[in-house]
Amino acid sequence: MLQLTEEHQLFRQTAREVVEKEIDAYADDWERAGDFPAHQLFRRFGELGLLGVEYDPAYGGGGADHSFTMILGEELGRAASLGVSMAITVQTDMATPALHRFGTHELKERYLRPAIAGEHVAAIGVSEPDAGSDVAGLRTRAVRDGDEWVINGTKLWITNGTQADWICLLCRTSDEGGYRGMSQVIVPTDVDGFSVSRKLDKLGMRASDTAELSFDDVRVPVSNTIGEIGRGFQQQMAQFQNERMIAAYQMVGATELALERTIAYLKERQAFGAPLLANQSLQYELADIAADLDMARHHNWAAVAAALQGEDITRQATVAKLKTARLARRMADVAVQFHGGMGYVEENWPARFFRDTRLWSIGGGADEVMLRTLARMNGIVGD
Repeated sequence: MLQLTEEHQLFRQTAREVVEKEIDAYADDWERAGDFPAHQLFRRFGELGLLGVEYDPAYGGGGADHSFTMILGEELGRAASLGVSMAITVQTDMATPALHRFGTHELKERYLRPAIAGEHVAAIGVSEPDAGSDVAGLRTRAVRDGDEWVINGTKLWITNGTQADWICLLCRTSDEGGYRGMSQVIVPTDVDGFSVSRKLDKLGMRASDTAELSFDDVRVPVSNTIGEIGRGFQQQMAQFQNERMIAAYQMVGATELALERTIAYLKERQAFGAPLLANQSLQYELADIAADLDMARHHNWAAVAAALQGEDITRQATVAKLKTARLARRMADVAVQFHGGMGYVEENWPARFFRDTRLWSIGGGADEVMLRTLARMNGIVGD
């Protein structure tokens, strides 16, 4: 069973204060601008040790265990801009875990250390126009030419894409099809042949820069390969577990804050001579969400405890990703509905929350992918 100590509570307090001071205070401006100063913000988070909580202190990491990542995730989920929150977690739990686990000392010194310090902004390059959830269908290719990879292809839906200093790129490095013959390669964005094709205009997550990236005869050293050549898919699958758990932690924090704010509003809002919260149907709906939130949080805690024991948490991560995303979507719909017209205007938080939370059931593995994975694990369908 997971035990949270005073040290955990102090860490939570620090993370909450940083989110309020460094994100919430500027979130409205960043949302209107459709961008945020990633290098400036990340440097601040790096100074406070929040970009490498679990990473090796030899490279500037905090050396903490996974329970602290959970707390940071929950607090980032309470941010006024979930787009910025997600951008930070791309740095901490999507673009860097494989580098930390499988990268050479030289790669870690050159790319991981500045990412932990917030001096570099990192992105993860997996999805493509014709290969999102179907990772096996990706076409971006790296062909070896002596000691260099020559890379050609396109990546889409890339968070931090317009500001990234380097990309953790998953690409084909052999003619083997399907899941075979892929490698993870670090690609600096200042190399010839790399370009940002366009910045995407999205329904939500508007402060987060999301881009389409092009690779036209991009040359990088073969030594930029993370881990073994040809093992990129397997390494990326391991990295996905970090991505799905940090998403689940965020959605617990986001749902918790939205529930608190909705209850507070309904206590103040008068209708038919009484506070709206006097309506029993509203009470029961919110109580039901609160119960589901408890179950989601404790599922996450169980996953953390298993991870701390070195267990494979693929199943727990899959369930967590699926259920917390759906819970946040439900909370968002209820928040808009219970705020009425006030929830439908952009000047109030429920509208942004409604738009932003919708992504969590798509990014990092769509709900349908999570369900297919669980169906296979339960013997409901064949491989």
